[in-house]
Amino acid sequence: MFEKSIHLEGVDPLEFLGINNNKLDKIRAYFPKLKLVSRGSMLKAMGDEDEIIRFESKMNALLDQYHEFHKLSLETIGMIMNDQLETSSLSAEHSDVLVFGNNGKPIRARTPNQRKLVEACEKNDLIFAVGPAGTGKTYTAIAMAVRALKNREIRKIILSRPAVEAGERLGFLPGDLKEKIDPYLQPLYDALEDMIPPKKLEDFMKDKVIEIAPLAFMRGRTLSNAYVILDEAQNTTINQLKMFLTRMGLNTKIIVTGDITQIDLPRKSDSGLIQAMHILKHIEDIAIIQLNQNDIVRHKLVREIVKAYDAYQDKRDAELEEKRKKKVD
Repeated sequence: MFEKSIHLEGVDPLEFLGINNNKLDKIRAYFPKLKLVSRGSMLKAMGDEDEIIRFESKMNALLDQYHEFHKLSLETIGMIMNDQLETSSLSAEHSDVLVFGNNGKPIRARTPNQRKLVEACEKNDLIFAVGPAGTGKTYTAIAMAVRALKNREIRKIILSRPAVEAGERLGFLPGDLKEKIDPYLQPLYDALEDMIPPKKLEDFMKDKVIEIAPLAFMRGRTLSNAYVILDEAQNTTINQLKMFLTRMGLNTKIIVTGDITQIDLPRKSDSGLIQAMHILKHIEDIAIIQLNQNDIVRHKLVREIVKAYDAYQDKRDAELEEKRKKKVD
């Protein structure tokens, strides 16, 4: 009698094996000559060698399906067991999908400028993605990072943002350091939780395959074999952003996202993001993607809110310019 153990690490047992093991029972029905035993994250098969080879092949196909779409239905199990799943047609149908989120939700670039961001990520090592709130710049960047991790193009994902304005003054907040920092990093957690099953995300973060840290924690490091995303970069100082950009190591992509209309620094001219885009715009392998109101994919009111604030700011700038001209005259 031969034995084969299949490791199910990073797999949600309820989703993969089913309620009361109903999906495992369906798998068993296709291998009546094998004894299948499920214990924790291990599935053991015992029986004839040829059957075990066939079982391993089918299980690998099921695991590939699960890791691709983060779900596994009874119908899909049957199609894979009967060689009825046309993977080539599936690939064509989902050719523009960046990753499949939880429950199999496809995550793709939804606007022309989001697609430009995806293309820029594929061709360049440093990308600045700038635009108003709700344009999906950070979400798209994280999806690209998750795809690269899944495809084993990189070894880790590092997500960062300035914790509180530019000085990252956390002392007034209650709790330990993690409790002080987490509220400012929550948007990054939210995006990851959309794209990676909870158990797998927990394992990734425990093993530091995915790391979320405030900008101050980047000092002195060399970031290699990674996708590194700096969010809210408009609130970095000139020296902070220079420090961050010079962390880049081998086989690393850096995406810097921000909204230059929401700078919280005492003076807007101190924003490292504005200066970096000006200084670095002519360097090869650096791309600058500008997103705008038409890329907003949140609630329809967000677009109207951004338009209203932009119109107000334009009017205010015009009035200040008019006053300045009168003083000169």
